[in-house]
Amino acid sequence: MLAEVLAAAALVVPGAQARQELSVQPYADGLSALTGISSTPAEPRRLYAVEQVGRIRYFVNGKLGGTFLDIRDRIVSGGEQGLLSMAFHPAYSRNHRFYVNYTDKSGNTRVVEFRSRNGRGVKSTARQLLFVRQPFANHNGGQLQFDSSGRLYVGMGDGGSAGDPGNRAQNMNQQLGKLLRIDPLRRGARWQIVGLGLRNPWRFSFDRANGDLYIGDVGQGNWEEIDYRPRAQISTLANYGWRAFEGPTRYSNTALGPGRLVAPVYSFSHDEGNCSVTGGYVYRGRAVTVAAGRYFFGDYCSGIVWSLRMQDGKATEVRREPFRVSTLTSFGVDAAGELYFATGNGRIFKLTA
Repeated sequence: MLAEVLAAAALVVPGAQARQELSVQPYADGLSALTGISSTPAEPRRLYAVEQVGRIRYFVNGKLGGTFLDIRDRIVSGGEQGLLSMAFHPAYSRNHRFYVNYTDKSGNTRVVEFRSRNGRGVKSTARQLLFVRQPFANHNGGQLQFDSSGRLYVGMGDGGSAGDPGNRAQNMNQQLGKLLRIDPLRRGARWQIVGLGLRNPWRFSFDRANGDLYIGDVGQGNWEEIDYRPRAQISTLANYGWRAFEGPTRYSNTALGPGRLVAPVYSFSHDEGNCSVTGGYVYRGRAVTVAAGRYFFGDYCSGIVWSLRMQDGKATEVRREPFRVSTLTSFGVDAAGELYFATGNGRIFKLTA
């Protein structure tokens, strides 16, 4: 089974002594298609798996514990639609609040807060924070993440079809194609746009060590890209370029909207069967020392996984890892910072050496 998703290759570092070679080991299977993995420091032994169909499953010490939340009756699932992510509030141990992003029965985006009781999500506690009408069925984005200040971020795709026909990503009057944030506990708080010009941000994350932001933005047909913003610049409006730019190249003569133009720190083409970037995380665990400080990301179609290190705002030490993960849909980290890979085949793998 593992041979179907892993392709081992020797990794040689010029001028260096033999070192740990990275690999992945099976963690779980038998789930339905996965869109996310989540955790909270409040429950260090639990790992949560987000199923696209609208269900969140949880594992305790590596063993399936049960279902945390089931909202399949509220969701349309399939293609790029479904339950797309979840995030725990940083004060979850006290307030038991968590957040989900999904496409409803009409295909529109909803971000909803729930509360848990006795280790299970309670559907009746739902409180909607965001509703965005989706013109097409694809490019929903859907990632939720908290920063260290307790602000909730959501990545919104451009609304779909090809080439952003409504030029929504550059339009500040639209929430599509944007990186939005809010303090979900502040009464009267409104969503703020901190990034525009995104096509389909399929997974973004904050480095837990320093708060830096990494975004994997899916390209149109030629280029996939990784975008980066240091923590000190995240509150300054960033323009990631779409649909004027795709990766490092001009896509159209579309006029750029406001914000500082941010070029990708790394792009890769559709050679070798690549088709869609899956953004990941900076590894901050302790079990795989050679991976420390490296940002991992991959491609859904080819299963290739890369990692890089950011230094002075530039991607350095970019390398292709000696394994593949088929139908790579998402990454996640546990409370200890160990890295996991989720797949469209309902499997979870864990980074090891």
